[in-house]
Amino acid sequence: MRFKSRMAYEHVQLLHNLIIPISRLTGGGGGIRSDGKSIGSGTTLYLDPDVLRISARGGAGSRVDSGGTSQLGSAGGGGADHGTEGIACFAELISTNGIFLDHKIESIADNVVVFDIDLVQLKTALQSTLQSLGGSGGGDSARAVPLHNSSEDVRGKKRLSRGSSSSHFHSYSSFLVVMKLAKRGGLPCLCLDSSCADGSLDVHHAVPVRILRAQEWQNHLPPIVNTPDVQLEFQLDRPLRSVVERLKSISPIIYLDGSMTGELVLRIDSENVAIRTFYDKLIPRFDDARDGDDDNNTNNNNHNPQPRNDPSRKCTLKIESKKLSASLQWQSSMLRGSVSSYIICMIENEMMVVHVVLNPEDVGFFTYYIPVHYMSPDMMEFG
Repeated sequence: MRFKSRMAYEHVQLLHNLIIPISRLTGGGGGIRSDGKSIGSGTTLYLDPDVLRISARGGAGSRVDSGGTSQLGSAGGGGADHGTEGIACFAELISTNGIFLDHKIESIADNVVVFDIDLVQLKTALQSTLQSLGGSGGGDSARAVPLHNSSEDVRGKKRLSRGSSSSHFHSYSSFLVVMKLAKRGGLPCLCLDSSCADGSLDVHHAVPVRILRAQEWQNHLPPIVNTPDVQLEFQLDRPLRSVVERLKSISPIIYLDGSMTGELVLRIDSENVAIRTFYDKLIPRFDDARDGDDDNNTNNNNHNPQPRNDPSRKCTLKIESKKLSASLQWQSSMLRGSVSSYIICMIENEMMVVHVVLNPEDVGFFTYYIPVHYMSPDMMEFG
């Protein structure tokens, strides 16, 4: 088994920005013991010649001591302590002309490599790597230019501007980061080796991993959900996170009322307070949306479902405010520059899905799957 790749500064920055919010789900505290067994890492990575995939589960990063007692991780923030149980996050990044400059992977399982890893440890290694290269390592503001191997200039989507962005881009051109699987102290590790062309920099990090059989990846696939009732695309200048954070401090439950007319209402209802926050002029996405509810579209006992592009379709979800907040933390670390678009998908009494497309669009995406509370029909009055 062999994996080795080369990354430029921009690739490390993008991977770091992506891992920051996902690592908060698992909460840290995981790791690899001296016998090679994982301790509640909650995250699995998949590598093949074409893609890198990350599968993470909320609240799975607690430690388990020798007596079998669960302990919340400390440095990373304890996923279970932050109400992230039940949330799943799945990310997919393109390898060639995507997250790597170049890479080579070999294994007896059709060149597929799967392993468990503690994302908090990987985030720390990536952050340290960025700092050693002169970057801030604390968000995507430092990466003001696109990935230089993404062929953006050829496609004509976005070009480097003259001035500060261009000079910033070239200032990191002499740095190179090698990511590879290797053994350190007898344990398999994902290693990050940073170097500079003139030899002035030589930094090494090693994050322990637990190698899995390729067949075990099927246990870490994203959830299978029904076709959404409502799908709404948000403009990047209208983030949800700040509103949800305020509502979370008032109520543990948030109701979302979505409509394919392009409207979304966030509301809380309690004995002491009732608050409504309105979003309009959102972009309804009729592709892959469900046909109308059979019960609400019956005329003289004949089945007449609403057409797929009917803007009158609505959906109400009841969701824990902590879970909703956890699924939007990426907006604090990578909304500017790293994200192309994001879509909210609402599936009645089943799931809320937040699908985020990276920038450039062909680099990849990540998706949050957030469980919701069951609501009886009499509770689903559109607010």
